Amino acid sequence: MAKVEKLLKYQAEDSKLLNIEREAANSEQWKNYSQAKSFLTKAPEKLDAMDAKALELNSILEKLTKKYEEIAETLKDFENLDELVEEGADISFYKKNATQIAERLKSIKSEINALVKTIKEADEEYKALKKKTISVQKQYAEYSAAYSEYKKVKLDEMETVKTELKKLAKDIDAEVMKRYEMKRSERIFPIICAVKNDRCSKCGMELSIVGKEKIAGGEVTECENCHRFLYKE
Repeated sequence: MAKVEKLLKYQAEDSKLLNIEREAANSEQWKNYSQAKSFLTKAPEKLDAMDAKALELNSILEKLTKKYEEIAETLKDFENLDELVEEGADISFYKKNATQIAERLKSIKSEINALVKTIKEADEEYKALKKKTISVQKQYAEYSAAYSEYKKVKLDEMETVKTELKKLAKDIDAEVMKRYEMKRSERIFPIICAVKNDRCSKCGMELSIVGKEKIAGGEVTECENCHRFLYKE
């Protein structure tokens, strides 16, 4: 059997393996399992980050509340305003100070209200994530079992094809097989294809003069663009 025919036969069998791999990668069992696993892998980090954020927000709230109380305390200085006025104090001065303090208190109160709202939303988000994590943990056990069963069937199919590929590989030059496997790992498929009008039938690149000479002599060459093996039918 000519080198080209051996490679084509090997590729035809290899395409079966590729189809099984693609089917497994796109299966509902794999998607459910991988998505649940990915979520559970990231969930602890997210929960820890939300815990840290909650501590930070509560710390800010405590400081703001304390600040509010301290400023509110200063208003007590104006309780005896009538006496101060009777003693000849400038009422406009005290009125201005009282107004400034009141505005400052209003501003801080607004900050506190906004912060309380943020803390409440963060708490709800945390509870929702915690609830979802518990739910996904239960699903993960089911998905994992389903995927394990599915994988056993696919692995058996793959092993059958791989056994046939090993037999076919014995009749192919070791260096050629090495280059074939390298291209396979780079997701190039089909790896060997025909030349049409001195061009690669996959990417359309025209063969070089050397490539044309090799093809004319019945040899296998490589496309200079997509690096597939090329042969003349």
